[in-house]
Amino acid sequence: MSILVIDIGSSSVRALLCDETATPIPGAVASIPHQARTDSPGEATYDPLEIRARVEACVDAVMQHPAAATIEVVGMATLAGNLLGVDHNSQPVTPLYSYADTRCAADVAVLRATLPVESIHQRTGCLIHTAYHPARLRWLWRTQPELFRQVDQWTDIGTYLYSVWFGDAPCSYSIASWSGLLSRSNLDWYSILLSELRMEEIGLPPLADYGDGVQGLLPDYAGRWPALREVPFCLAVGDGAAATIGCGCTDSSRIALSLGTTAALRVVSDDILPDVPEGLWGYLIDARNHLIGGATSEGGNLFQWAQQTLRLGDDPAALDAALLDRMPDEHGLTVLPLLAGERSPGWSLDATGTISGLRLSTTPTDILQALMEAVALRLALVAEQLGSLARADAPVIGGGGALAASTAWPTLLASALDRVVYVTNLQEVTARGIAVLALRARGMMTLAASPPPITTVFEPDTLAVRALQSARERQTALYRQIIGG
Repeated sequence: MSILVIDIGSSSVRALLCDETATPIPGAVASIPHQARTDSPGEATYDPLEIRARVEACVDAVMQHPAAATIEVVGMATLAGNLLGVDHNSQPVTPLYSYADTRCAADVAVLRATLPVESIHQRTGCLIHTAYHPARLRWLWRTQPELFRQVDQWTDIGTYLYSVWFGDAPCSYSIASWSGLLSRSNLDWYSILLSELRMEEIGLPPLADYGDGVQGLLPDYAGRWPALREVPFCLAVGDGAAATIGCGCTDSSRIALSLGTTAALRVVSDDILPDVPEGLWGYLIDARNHLIGGATSEGGNLFQWAQQTLRLGDDPAALDAALLDRMPDEHGLTVLPLLAGERSPGWSLDATGTISGLRLSTTPTDILQALMEAVALRLALVAEQLGSLARADAPVIGGGGALAASTAWPTLLASALDRVVYVTNLQEVTARGIAVLALRARGMMTLAASPPPITTVFEPDTLAVRALQSARERQTALYRQIIGG
């Protein structure tokens, strides 16, 4: 048997086949890159029709593999926090807005001043911020009323694709929980917030668990993909949920670390928490399993920025080796690495990057090291907020392109977090998580089955822990001075 996995990320769309152990099948993968449109200041949008065409092209390609004849279930993950307006024929009338679109910042300020912010945080698991739907919907209603009125339903890219392929589809609790509009305890759209936004429930899709799924392709697609005609498709889940499960982090005994373009720390809970820690979010994997954590807007993107801007050369391995030869915090710099704005834990609307302590003796490698350490220190703040939600001895299980490509990153993170960091070299962590969830929905696998292989283990270094704690104190003081809080 095989599982068809569809992964719609922020930089590419992918389709691949996995076997009954959730392991990718060699040669059964198709990928097409894409990137967000950033024509206007703060814009981060995609063309939903282009995404649809690319997803369908990837599925077309993968269906040519011999293993496609044995597909028994389909799973999907999408970039979380995406928003799309469709008309009564389920045709897009707006771009696909991503969580990174910040043009609704003024509306965040208004909502924070007029709504019970902490109550909404606890009810929805999300903060009032540009990353979530409440402010974005208010911004669209305020700035583009004609466009707003054309929308029959506000949905997401996964639900839209399923409505095209099957005629109709609900939105999963997982995807809905990333919107900032879902009541976590009741598993329904939060009516008080909808009322504030002047929306009725009819303007949002129905809700279901990801495993409830849909099946029975419409004739055009049944003819295009005959092997999938009656195969069940699980509803989409958030990519962060899939990556966490793919890392083998299925309860509070492990902390999931993702380090790619951006970074995140997450812990799985099998019960809704009465209180989401300050500065963190609470999303859903499914109706029972919750995901508590925080994400930063920076990660491997800062390494790339420094490499290009500071002209550090085209050999990441040489840079990695140079960083490993340096003592932690030896550069004397204090950095707020908020070049792409701030999410966890402060959620400031106007945060920017800051480098303090520059001297004539400061080198490009000093700045690169300081930037990487600053990212690790921000993740340490998230880990501190997690507190007792993770076991005191819980190791960190790490995955992601930036982490897998470096020894300096996990070495640094082990000391910044003061925890053992295990790194898996599994290239398809998110895809593995999608496959595990799909198999679980069919009763063929548990969440904790077949954990991914661990490649390397990184232990905290006592001297580095102390040095980075001192650096973190300076970073916190600089944050308060520049941004407040």
